[in-house]
Amino acid sequence: MWAAYIKGYKAYLQLERSMSGNTVQAYVHDVEMLQRHLEAEFPGLSADKVELHHLQSLIKAINDLELAVTTQARVLSGIKSFFGYLLLEEVIRTDPTDLLEAPKPRRTLPHVLSIEEIDTLFSVIDHSRPDGQRNRAMLEVMYSCGLRVSELTGLRISGLFLDVGYIRVIGKGDKERLVPVGDEAIKQIHLYKDHVRSHIQHIKKGSEDILFLNRFGAGLSRVMVFMIIKDLAAKAGLSDEIHPHTLRHSFATHLVEGGADLRAVQEMMGHKSITTTEIYTHLDRSYLRQTLEKYHPRYR
Repeated sequence: MWAAYIKGYKAYLQLERSMSGNTVQAYVHDVEMLQRHLEAEFPGLSADKVELHHLQSLIKAINDLELAVTTQARVLSGIKSFFGYLLLEEVIRTDPTDLLEAPKPRRTLPHVLSIEEIDTLFSVIDHSRPDGQRNRAMLEVMYSCGLRVSELTGLRISGLFLDVGYIRVIGKGDKERLVPVGDEAIKQIHLYKDHVRSHIQHIKKGSEDILFLNRFGAGLSRVMVFMIIKDLAAKAGLSDEIHPHTLRHSFATHLVEGGADLRAVQEMMGHKSITTTEIYTHLDRSYLRQTLEKYHPRYR
C-alpha cells in the first residue's frame, strides 16, 4: 500500500498545500527513503502500522550517515508531513511522529566571496564561446539580483522589464516578486539575447519563454548551473566551497556591509522571515575587527 499512499500524498501536497515542484519532490523523496529503510529493516510493514520505534530506527540510520543537521531536520519534516496526511485521511488514528524529536539545526555563516573574488570569477569566463556569453549573463544576474538557482533557471523573457530596471522572479512557493537589476546585468542579458539566444535554431517546446537555454534549446537544470560555477571557480583558483548560492550570499552580504536596510534586502531576496536575512549582519568580519581596534581598551 506504500505506493498508493505516496501517490495520494503527492497529490495532496500539489493540490491542497499548493507546494512548488521542488518542495513536493523533496518531501516525496523523504517518504520513499523511509519506505526503503522500513522494507529492509521491518519486511512487510505497511505505512498504517508504523510506530515510533520504527521511525527512531530511521533517525539513527541517517544520523550514522553523518548527514548535516539541517538535512536530517528536513527529512523529519517530510516524514511528519506524510503521517499528518495519513491522519487527515483517517488511514491512521494516532500520529507516530508526535514524540519524534528533530535534531536542532545550527545557524552557520555562509561562504561569501569578496568583490575582488567576484571580479576574478567573472574574468575567467571565455566570452568567445556562445555559452561563455550566456554564463556571464547568468552570473551577473545571480549576483546583481541575489537569485536562488531555481529562480535563475526559471527566469522568463516575459518577466524582463529591463527598460525600467526590474525582473519578475518566481520564488519559493511560486511567490512572485519584482527585483531591481543592475546596469551591467542588463547589458549582459541584451548581449546574450541578441547575439547568442537568437541564433539557437531549435528551441524545445515549453522553453520558448525561458531566458537561459543550453545549446539544444532547452532550459538549464540546477545541476548544470552548479557545474558551470564549480568549473569557473576552479579556473579562477577560488575555494571549492563555491556554488550557486554563494553568489546569492555575496549579494546580500555586500548590500548589508554597504549599509543597506535589512527590510529591503529581505524583500529583494524573498525571505519569508527577516530572521533569515539577519544572518548577513554577522558577516562583516573586517568591520568587527576595526570596531574592536578602535573602541576596546585591550586593542588600543
